[in-house]
Parts: sequence; structure tokens; C-alpha cells
Amino acid sequence: MKISESFIKEIMIKEFPLNYQIIYDKSLLLQYLDKKMKAVHGNSKSRRSLANIYAIYAILHFYISDFFEDKEAYRAFTGYDYTKLFQFYRSLYGGSKLQNHALNSRVNGEFRNKFPNVENELIIINNGKYLLHIDYLYVDDVDISKTACEIIEKYIELLVYKDHALILILEELQQSHNYIQKRENIEELLTEDSEARIFEIISYAILKNHYKNVKVFFGYSCDEIKEEFLQLYKTGRTNANDGGIDFVMRPVGRFFQVTEVDHYDKYLLDIDKVMHFPITFVIKTDKDKDVVLNEVRKYITIRANGMKVMEERYYKAIEEIITINELKEWLDDISDADVDRIIRDIDIFYRLEMNMELDY
Repeated sequence: MKISESFIKEIMIKEFPLNYQIIYDKSLLLQYLDKKMKAVHGNSKSRRSLANIYAIYAILHFYISDFFEDKEAYRAFTGYDYTKLFQFYRSLYGGSKLQNHALNSRVNGEFRNKFPNVENELIIINNGKYLLHIDYLYVDDVDISKTACEIIEKYIELLVYKDHALILILEELQQSHNYIQKRENIEELLTEDSEARIFEIISYAILKNHYKNVKVFFGYSCDEIKEEFLQLYKTGRTNANDGGIDFVMRPVGRFFQVTEVDHYDKYLLDIDKVMHFPITFVIKTDKDKDVVLNEVRKYITIRANGMKVMEERYYKAIEEIITINELKEWLDDISDADVDRIIRDIDIFYRLEMNMELDY
């Protein structure tokens, strides 16, 4: 089986120069980690899977100190306490907001999905204690736990480097006085290959500063009508369980959902989550918005199979389509001061996303 990630292959060759491929082919743990580490790529759409990886890493960390190459002692071990493991992986890079689902069930479920013929769970759960099954710690008589730890540590090192690369770009932009170049550099980050959460943050910054210049008039009577500017709020972190709402607008009450163009079934699921309240979809695509809208409607028609109530329900629930084209157009139209505000907003929300210290 081919090793997908080059950094994993390099570590394997270093540790097992004569038989690295054999070790890899016999180790489901190493194969699982290899499958979970696509997020190191600049244009990866994969999730970082930190919860699953850190759950494994936490057990490995203590195992190496206590039981490395000591099979018999480990066979008598009953597991590490949940609190000890949880506190450890919450202390790791990007781990402060992680929940306990990975330890309790998620790793085992996904592991079995990837390797349906396995006989034993990867993580043994023993009344609030956890340990890795010995089957996955050894290849023949070779303890591969240190290699697995080294792979995880290298993965985190690559993520840290990747995360800070955008911060360096933003710092340079904040120091620049060339607004043509600033706009061009922001546009370079708005591509179909952009990482999903970076696209969501940049989209929010542009939309927030675009809409804040739009006036509306509100009041409960003609005498009470007041002039207000639109305000856009981000509901939480990317990939959060937000019920299909990424941004919310005041005072008009609009919902925005950031998504990708090729998952139209997800659009309908997002609409269902908010009980068919109209949604504006902000889509990571270079396609013309009318093309996307026609594709979505065609998908709805197929799904409805002539049922008018379904067609009307979903047609009416799509308030607007916004693509990369509109985001770039609005970026070009706003003032230089708003460009600086966009850069600052990207910096703030990206640091919040990465649990980095704010300078503001």
C-alpha cells in the first residue's frame, strides 16, 4: 500500500530503512494516521481531525513512558484515567476547545469504517479508563509507538507552520501602504482551493465591511422610522454546530451559510435545519452565481420529482447566491480604509480560530 504523505514516508525510512514498507503495510495504526493527515496541504479540504489524533497521541505519550517494548506488563494494564488523557490533549496545539467524543467513541467508529475487517477496537474503553489494543502497537515484535508519536508530532509542526504563514501575510499587509497590492493579495486568498475556514473568515470580513455601508430604514410607525446601517455578525467558529447559520445580519434578519458548490444535498439540509427560513449561500466557487442558482434549482426539481410543495419550499428558501466573483467585486469597490478593516478583521477572527493571542 502506498504511503500517502511524504513526511510520513521520510519518518518511516529513517526508522526502518530496510523494511519501512513492510512495517507500514502491517500497521493499521500507521495507515490510519496517514489517512487522517491530509490537512497539511495548502489547498486541503480535509478536516484537521485533531480530536481523533490527539486522543491516540495522549495514550501513546504515556504508554511510551510506562510500557515501551514491555508487552507482558502492558497486557496486565487496565488503562489511563480519562481526566489525565483529556487534560493532556487539551494542552496541545489547537486542543483547548476539543471535546471528549474522540476518546469515548469517535476514533473507534471511524477506525472500523476505514478497516471494516478488524477484529478489535483501536481504543479499549474500560469504565472511564482508556488504552490502545496491543495488536496496533506492535508489528510482529517491533513496537511502533515511538514512530507513531513522531508522525503525529511532525504533523502538528507542519500545521503550526501553515497556520502562522497567513499571520505573516497579514502582518505584511498591515504595514503596507500600497492598496492596489493589498486588494490583490486578499484576492489571491479567495480561490476555489482555499482552505474552508480561511475562506469563511475572509468572506465574513469582506461581507461585513461591504454591508456596513448599506442603509436601511426601520420603525414601528412612520414617525419612528430611523436610518440604520446593516451589521453582519459571525455566529461562531468554523465547522461549529451552528444549525446552518454562519453569519447573521441585523436589523433585517438574514442568515448566511458558507459552503462549496458541489454538495447541493447539503444546501437542502442547511435549509431544513433552519425550518426553511431563507438563506444566503456564500459559495467557494468561481462559477457565475446564476449558473450555480440554476444548478441548485435543477437539483431541487430532481429531488422533488414533481412535488410542488417541495419545489416551492426550497426555491423560496434560497435568498441569494454569493460567489467569489461578488466578493472580489465588492472588495474592489470599498474604500482603502475598509480594506484595512478587512485585513484587521481577518487577523482577529483567524487568531480566534487558531486560539492565538490577540494583539488588539
